Amino acid sequence: MREISDESFDQDVLQAAGPVVVDFWAPWCGPCRAIHPILEQFAAEQTDVEFVKMNIDDNPGTPSRYGVLSIPTVMLFADGGPRGSVVGIRPLSYFESWLAEVLPAGEVDGLAVQGHGDA
Repeated sequence: MREISDESFDQDVLQAAGPVVVDFWAPWCGPCRAIHPILEQFAAEQTDVEFVKMNIDDNPGTPSRYGVLSIPTVMLFADGGPRGSVVGIRPLSYFESWLAEVLPAGEVDGLAVQGHGDA
């Protein structure tokens, strides 16, 4: 998962061609470190969704803008805005169910096709 910043957030996430999952984290956060391998595995399984992470200590503007009050917070963005979030550490199966709920498979395929057509 690549690191993004306050400065790159709009381009990397809001203007992305498809859905993007953002992991809001901090280096001192134990649960954030524990969830990282789960999100890495989840990202490897999802070919139509991009995964990025944002260090809230280095980039306080974006988490504030989206009401991130606790970490880890994982948010899904699509169509230029937030679609859902998960706060705290969860198992991989939880994230799989969550993504299917907030972004059904047909929507992922449609977004991916739409994004490629616009390029």
